[in-house]
Amino acid sequence: MSDTDPIVVPLVPRTGGQPKTDPATRRGHIAFDRKELSQILNIYGRKVASGEWRDYAIDTLKEKAVFSVFRRTSECPLYRIEKVPKLSRRQGAYSVVAATGLILKRGHDLARVLRVLDKGLRLVEA
Repeated sequence: MSDTDPIVVPLVPRTGGQPKTDPATRRGHIAFDRKELSQILNIYGRKVASGEWRDYAIDTLKEKAVFSVFRRTSECPLYRIEKVPKLSRRQGAYSVVAATGLILKRGHDLARVLRVLDKGLRLVEA
């Protein structure tokens, strides 16, 4: 190999297979899709407008994707919205986890799981 020859990096592993089209799965990480992020950011926007939440973080890990919600930037997250595809056939891929680690809601439908964060005050009769 000389100094003028181009460096060729194979895109498909030599063991066979096709290249994956999704950039998140190509890296081997789980991510939220556009529809899921739209639902999450819809609730996040309402909570920011009411002054309850101020910051968020998105983590894409090998086994799960996490959307963390913060009251202040320097604190630990108030809530974590997690997507774990391995649990999709069992309890559901989506869950909302409180700061203490308690799972508030888990299910197959993200909209239903997010309702736990959007509950308003109810009038209780004595």
